Amino acid sequence: MTQEILGIAASSGIAIAKAFRLENPELTVEKKQVADVDSEIARLEKALATSTSELEKIKEHALKELGQDKAEIFSAHLLVLSDPELINPIKEKIQTENANAEFALDEVASMFINMFESMDNEYMKERAADIRDVTKRVLAHLLGVNISNPSMISEEVVIIAEDLTPSDTAQLNRQYVKGFTTDIGGRTSHSAIMARSMEIPAVVGTKTVMHDIKNGTLVIVDGLDGKVIVNPSEEVVKQYEEKAAAYEAQKAEWAKLVNEKTLSADDHHVELAANIGTPEDVKGVLENGGEGVGLYRTEFLYMGREDLPTEEEQFNSYKTVLERMEGKPVVVRTLDIGGDKELPYLDLPKEMNPFLGFRAIRLCLEMQDMFRTQLRALLRASVYGDLKIMFPMIATVDEFRQAKAILLEEKEKLQAEGVNVSEDIEVGMMVEIPSSAVMADLFAKEVDFFSIGTNDLIQYTLAADRMNERVSYLYQPYNPAILRVILAAHKEGKWVGMCGEMAGDEIAIPILLGLGLDEFSMSATSILKARSQIRQLSKADIEPHIETILSMSSTEEVIEFVKSTFNLA
Repeated sequence: MTQEILGIAASSGIAIAKAFRLENPELTVEKKQVADVDSEIARLEKALATSTSELEKIKEHALKELGQDKAEIFSAHLLVLSDPELINPIKEKIQTENANAEFALDEVASMFINMFESMDNEYMKERAADIRDVTKRVLAHLLGVNISNPSMISEEVVIIAEDLTPSDTAQLNRQYVKGFTTDIGGRTSHSAIMARSMEIPAVVGTKTVMHDIKNGTLVIVDGLDGKVIVNPSEEVVKQYEEKAAAYEAQKAEWAKLVNEKTLSADDHHVELAANIGTPEDVKGVLENGGEGVGLYRTEFLYMGREDLPTEEEQFNSYKTVLERMEGKPVVVRTLDIGGDKELPYLDLPKEMNPFLGFRAIRLCLEMQDMFRTQLRALLRASVYGDLKIMFPMIATVDEFRQAKAILLEEKEKLQAEGVNVSEDIEVGMMVEIPSSAVMADLFAKEVDFFSIGTNDLIQYTLAADRMNERVSYLYQPYNPAILRVILAAHKEGKWVGMCGEMAGDEIAIPILLGLGLDEFSMSATSILKARSQIRQLSKADIEPHIETILSMSSTEEVIEFVKSTFNLA
């Protein structure tokens, strides 16, 4: 009998294939007394070494297939395996309790997982997921249990799983894995982000696929509408084959726009740019017709290593991106470490709420040697392209002034040394804190541009963690705070970009076009779809509706109005 299961559309496309259940092995742990403590610790160390070797191979595969920023997930996993705060308590438990390695590992890992999961912020919850993924691998080796290996799949399948860990997803072979669906997860989970990079259709958060779907059952994953169809009839299969063909034809049409400017139906030009993490990502920007880089996240230069990157290393990375973009604008965000990104070698104190703590520009203004090194590297690279610099998490006008003053000091020093520096570097800021949105008119007098980071701005404005399912209804992206920022900037003759997920959202695009947003920055794979949509919209026709949209009292109202008014399916 045909069954339809609803979930979250995490990666676009249609997959039709037999189900392959990816089941976690049963890892039952019993406490046993051991006579030889040293050999038990040696057994633990062997399992840790085997797991390290496996993760290094997975990281290498991820680097080749998915790029540097996705591979960094496994750098974090490798750090967990060598973290003395985790490993030493396990060894102590073996020594003091004469406990077997499996029990000691399970007890200590469970303590950390429970502690992090109980904390009310997403960074700590993700650390819990990392520890669970890594220690499960070590535990399986200690128990002599085989871990499922998705890379060994050799026929066309749709993966069915409770969840896919980053290491599972990184091993998926695109030739055979046509799609996947999971019980848990959301659009911003690691597996969903990786699926979009790999262009594998995915539906997550279904709650029941592991219960409802048996191995070998024919399954359709509809990553366009967030549906999973189990045991479809021949007629339904035919309908979805037609839908898949239409989607591929649509992608081929979008591809024709790769060298086109982004013009609305009434010839209003906006810039469609991409968010990147590494120089390797530029290839995807150009292949997808990006008109610039709207956000270069420089923290990936600092992650997955044992010490700070040198000025020369940073200079080479920035120079490479600017040269490869061939004169197209590149907006570089200065170091945004803290919150959900940690650097073990900085040895920063643990914070109860790191998202609202010592991070981003706050950290840089205090650790000025590190900040000045980055600014010098950027300034030296500026002559190789169209560089724009922006500071993250600015809360007060004084913070922006301090950061800009340090930048100008370093520029003067370099020029005194005879180093060429561009005279056309625009200096702007991220608008991601409510205070900067509220005081946008004051900031607009100081900056050359704004870039709105909607992910944080919306969750801070509404005090709603966007990853928390219980309050996700409060994560309302169509928020009037954005209007204030755009109007304030334009009043001072400054331009405004947006680099949060909202920039590529098909409901948000007409609103943002009508508001006068100048630059939309998104994942590279979303650019051509957005360009196609904008070409069918008239800015002049949208503008009269903006006041009505912003006065609506619910997200549902906005979605319904935009869909019906601007002919969205």
